[in-house]
Amino acid sequence: MTTYRIDEAQRTAAKVVGAAYLLAMATAVFAELYIPSRLLVTGDVAGTARNIAAHQQLFRFGIVADLVTFAADLILIAALYVVLSPVSKGLALLATLWRLIETSTMVAATVNNLEVLRLLKGGGYLGAFDTTHLQALARLSIHTHGAGYNVGMLFFGLGSTLFCALWYRSQYMPRALAALGVFGSLSVAAWVLAYIAAPAVADAVDLFAFVPIFIFEVTTGFWLLLKGLPRRATTALAGAPA
Repeated sequence: MTTYRIDEAQRTAAKVVGAAYLLAMATAVFAELYIPSRLLVTGDVAGTARNIAAHQQLFRFGIVADLVTFAADLILIAALYVVLSPVSKGLALLATLWRLIETSTMVAATVNNLEVLRLLKGGGYLGAFDTTHLQALARLSIHTHGAGYNVGMLFFGLGSTLFCALWYRSQYMPRALAALGVFGSLSVAAWVLAYIAAPAVADAVDLFAFVPIFIFEVTTGFWLLLKGLPRRATTALAGAPA
């Protein structure tokens, strides 16, 4: 076991991680839970289209919230690398790459929500389609957004698992909290695989699969903002090759 001093760059980055966790969680919940609960009607394409048309500004706010989430994620990922790379540079780099794939996939998926607005507005060459067809295409774009977002969540789960494992090894935070993060991250990745391979199984657990990681990220966010990193850390991996 090696005891070593945590430098000021890590300490500052940890505060950034805490703030980014809380910001990204708040905007993601607004965009991916609150907005769909208000506007999407299960099994009713026309009803969904009417809701979006009637509350177009709310739908646009959801897109903006998604983009803010992804911007915060990039800051979060960079800060996590700064904090945790001294524990294992190789694992921190792999976690960073997986999280960057997550973010880029979700950004691409969000473009589909902009297409929803264009389809429902109609006009121009879209005049070749009747209202029913345009509404169906808009609902398809929403589904495509959701599918792309879920694929991104797989890479989130993989990257977050590694970052949380490094939190656990570093002892920068209580190990029970870091272990919750590992469990929550793996739960998300497992849910995505179930969503692809066995949708009925994924539907059965649905949001419950995301509760552990929600608790971890919110708790960690406040922990790092209020308490920060310890002055020194003891780990078997400090200074060890990745």
